[in-house]
Amino acid sequence: MTRWKNGDWVEVRGPGEILATLDQDGTLDGLPFMPEMLEHCGKRYQVLRRAEKTCVELPGSDYAIREFIRNDVVLLNGLRCPGSSHDDCQRACLLFWKSAWLKPATEAIPSVPATQEVAALAARLKTKVSPVRYFCQSTQLLPATQDRRLGRGEILLKSWRDIRSGAVGAGEMLLLILVPMWRKLRDALVGRPRLRGNLTKTPAGGLDLQPGEWVEIRPLKEMRQTLDTRGRNRGMLCDIELKKFCGMRYRVRSRLDRMIAEPTGQMRSVQGTVLLDGNTCMCARVVGGCPRFEFCYWREAWLKRVTPVPQDEPVEERDLACRA
Repeated sequence: MTRWKNGDWVEVRGPGEILATLDQDGTLDGLPFMPEMLEHCGKRYQVLRRAEKTCVELPGSDYAIREFIRNDVVLLNGLRCPGSSHDDCQRACLLFWKSAWLKPATEAIPSVPATQEVAALAARLKTKVSPVRYFCQSTQLLPATQDRRLGRGEILLKSWRDIRSGAVGAGEMLLLILVPMWRKLRDALVGRPRLRGNLTKTPAGGLDLQPGEWVEIRPLKEMRQTLDTRGRNRGMLCDIELKKFCGMRYRVRSRLDRMIAEPTGQMRSVQGTVLLDGNTCMCARVVGGCPRFEFCYWREAWLKRVTPVPQDEPVEERDLACRA
């Protein structure tokens, strides 16, 4: 197994080589090679980081931290799923890459994949397992990972490996360990703080934001006014930890009108929600972080449109490690 490190240059293997690694479901160790990944065959990319562990969403809004089978998965810089073969799912998940699908980049000019090999690989790949259940890397994280949660000692060991591979600096990792541990202790002693409103019917926002527009995140006081007694806006939880983003400005990356739900594999319609550039999950209670860099989901009711920021004005954007 090749131990790729942060910043290494790799080349995605040709379709024939990748096909030879896949089973009849188009997976390797349970992890699908998806049709959206075909266009990257034969191209070169930098390793963003190793996926030493990952958070897996379970039914009931629970999360488990698990290890991939063989622990040989990496993320490549900038490669997110466009959802084009999954009925335009807009979650924009980072793509997982098994080491067997990659090789060290060389000085030689990469060859163009043969049309027949591309077609043969495409024919092996699945996008659905039933008319209503989709098949993708997100929905298959349970079979692609070890059938158990990682223990605290294992998580700390993996945190050390993240530092050694260059994925996370020592100071940042210290915060990713201490802050979630403090929150867990606080929640156990005095209860988890919640942001709750008093509405029975919550507003949609109605800004009709489009990619490229700029927004400012509203104060918690204003966000509370959009919530029901469970702290939700039309079913979406507004976590009190979002307060760290209040007052900050971001560019709208894309709308989120439809997304595949990880636990069920079903497509869900979403209203009045956007993704923001550079605004990824908070890792609020995940010791050591998680490499998925999932985008936070923002209701338009929690945002206000602002004029564009001048190009010479710095904009604070934070790439945080995992979902809350």
